Order: sequence, then C-alpha cells, then structure tokens
Amino acid sequence: MIDTYSIIYRYYRQGSPLCSLLIKHSEQVATLAKKLAERLVATHTPVDIDFVVEAAMLHDIGILHTDAPGIYCNGDQPYICHGVLGRAMLDELGLFRHALVCERHTGAGLSCEEIVSRELPLPHRDLLPVSIEEKLVCYADKFFSKSHPDDTRTLDVARAKLEKFGPDTLARFDMMTALFGAP
Repeated sequence: MIDTYSIIYRYYRQGSPLCSLLIKHSEQVATLAKKLAERLVATHTPVDIDFVVEAAMLHDIGILHTDAPGIYCNGDQPYICHGVLGRAMLDELGLFRHALVCERHTGAGLSCEEIVSRELPLPHRDLLPVSIEEKLVCYADKFFSKSHPDDTRTLDVARAKLEKFGPDTLARFDMMTALFGAP
C-alpha cells in the first residue's frame, strides 16, 4: 500500500484547517467505501480493497487549487475542477490509477455531453467512473460533505443533492445504489 498521508502532506500543511478537513472527509469516504467493498467481496465480486482505501484518501487532493474559502481553499480555479486538478497532481507522481478516481468522482460522474451543455470549465471528455473501485469511491463520497464534516447524508438526502443536476446524474447514482446498496 502507498502512504496516502505522506502524499497529502506533500501538498498540505499538516495541522492546517484545510489539511485537517481534507483528512477527515477522506477518512469518512475511505471507511464507507471499504465497508461497501467488503460487502461486495463477501458476494464473490472482485474488488481491490486496498486500492479503494488509497483512492478514497486521495480523491479530493486537488481542492487546494480551488477557490472555496468556506472550506479553506484559496486557489484560483473553480471548485468543480478539483478532480481534474487532482488527476494532474497524482499523474505527476505516477499514480495513474488513483488519478482517474480523482477525475471521475465529481457528482455521479460527468458525461462529455453534460460538460458541454452546462458549459463547465472541464475537458470535453467523459469523466465517468468506470471501474468498480472508481464507482465505490464516487458513491461513498456522496454521503459526506466538506461543508458539514460532522454530518452523514442519508440515501434520500444524497439523491436529492444529485437530483438537481438532472436525470442522467440521478440515474447513474441510482445504478450505483443498486450495485452497492444503501450505506
């Protein structure tokens, strides 16, 4: 396994409010993703659980480059770009598989069509989770918010948050729910 904390500390000042928030959120996502992965493994579905935990710990590493002062981010990029920014960071470290999780976890994933039609400041390509591990991290992430780090969303609240992004987003989330079950 890789040392995800040392990777985080490479970019984030240990003990800073942003670093503490990122680690709390990442640990929440990792714990849930691992639980869901173990549930799948128990049904003989192959899942790389160690990778799921690592990827969950690193999925939001790009937030430091974004402009989201409410969660201590003082960068210059729109928050929606944090996944693509995180991918670039992890690609530089040779963590290509982890990098894809960063890029593909936003919302319930984003299709090229959604990116173009919403005029999002993202590359014009599908940013959709593909592997079971990518989907696990994407799904687990929907139950936690960095804005309200002490809360865990219910399935209904997670669905309601995604519903505003349209039927395709909600359909992808519902497919993940069918695959992984409620947390």
